[in-house]
Amino acid sequence: MRYKIEYEDDRGLWHDVFGDDGKLLVFEQETDARAALAERFPILVKMERYAGGKRTRVIRILEDEDDWPKKQGA
Repeated sequence: MRYKIEYEDDRGLWHDVFGDDGKLLVFEQETDARAALAERFPILVKMERYAGGKRTRVIRILEDEDDWPKKQGA
């Protein structure tokens, strides 16, 4: 199972989190994804404990039968 992290902007829109190289951050373990989320958005993550609003999340990436995105050479 793989995971990605997202944050919510002030307009209520959710956005994927990308690395410095411009690629989507993907993690093999949920604990690693949560740690990266807390590292990149420490204030938002801590506010969620006390303010009640959800502004960050970890999303499970489901594998699909059609193998999207297409693998190289397919």
